[in-house]
Amino acid sequence: MQTKLTLRLDARLIRRAKAYARQAGKSVSAVVADYFALLHQEAEDVATNVPPGVRALRGALRDADVDVADYRRHLVRKYR
Repeated sequence: MQTKLTLRLDARLIRRAKAYARQAGKSVSAVVADYFALLHQEAEDVATNVPPGVRALRGALRDADVDVADYRRHLVRKYR
């Protein structure tokens, strides 16, 4: 269920947010929602003591076409 949220922001920041959203191919609402989801995830990571180095890897393979077989091939080559 989606609910409306009103934000009061500086006009310059609004222009920058709209430009960023346009460049990303998203709505400003989607950008804000993504940001809040990221904040929530980072708070969970801190609470569960996920190291910053591991946190930085999140999403690194999001668009990659990689599976377990690729990883096994990598290990075979690595440990010959």
